Amino acid sequence: MQISVVFPNVMYREGPAGVKRLIQGIEAIGFDELSMFDHVVMGYPTETRRAPFYSPTMPIMEAFTVLAHASAITSTIGLGTRVLVLPQRQPVLVARQAASLDMLSGGRLRLGVGIGWQRSEYEALGEAFDGRGARFEEAIELLRACWRDEHVIFDGAHYRADDIAFEPKPGREIPLWIGGTRPKQLERVARFADGWMGMSAPGDPPLQDKLDIIFAAADKHGRDPASIELQMGLSPGPLQKEANKRFYAEPELMLERALELKAIGFSMVSLDTVPIFQLGHRSSEAMLAHLEKTYATLSAGLSD
Repeated sequence: MQISVVFPNVMYREGPAGVKRLIQGIEAIGFDELSMFDHVVMGYPTETRRAPFYSPTMPIMEAFTVLAHASAITSTIGLGTRVLVLPQRQPVLVARQAASLDMLSGGRLRLGVGIGWQRSEYEALGEAFDGRGARFEEAIELLRACWRDEHVIFDGAHYRADDIAFEPKPGREIPLWIGGTRPKQLERVARFADGWMGMSAPGDPPLQDKLDIIFAAADKHGRDPASIELQMGLSPGPLQKEANKRFYAEPELMLERALELKAIGFSMVSLDTVPIFQLGHRSSEAMLAHLEKTYATLSAGLSD
């Protein structure tokens, strides 16, 4: 089972040297992937808009930019987005960014994509929030056309490419995974993706119900359910704040959950660093010390 670490954006406070120290330290510990959370802005609550899931003033670094930097200062660790909000970005540009990053990193990119939940962010970027699901499907098809076709010809309801060249192409098929927990998004996993990036969110059905939706959709579309890879964020439950504190403080609890996920077919777990920061590990050195302890527990237990 592989272990991915989500980069803690808050570490921008240590400047370039601290960011470099943290990224290289994560690779040196032995983690399989460094992934980037994707938002561009966060909206304040207003009279007509509820508060976002996260603090509006949370620090954010742009996903492709940080991963490109990480590519230049590492050599083996995988690089991923978890998840890129695809319909609020221009898909041909995303195709170019992903292809360039994959090439420069020596084929280390895993592109995780989703539809997002924040209307204010879409509006700030000049994109429509409504209809994002349909645009998401077209965008995936356009990404793959850019990476595959000598003459890219695409005439969709939302995107159009009139006989364009896209060179250089990636040297391989870039793994494309989908994140999300709603039924329509789970069905899209079976239709479009190499794998599912799962998480626990308030109001979600049980995990097995979500897997059943993915696998039923795979059968419907003539796809072997076993061909769909599975990743899950390590969490004790849907955003349980008190449980989260103890969970991330005790690697043995994380191992217990990872073993449960491995037993039902998950091939990767993702470790969020925000709760670790909130525990008091607020420097790159302290963060790395806790991550090293966590990795030692997880890797030993998962290899048995």
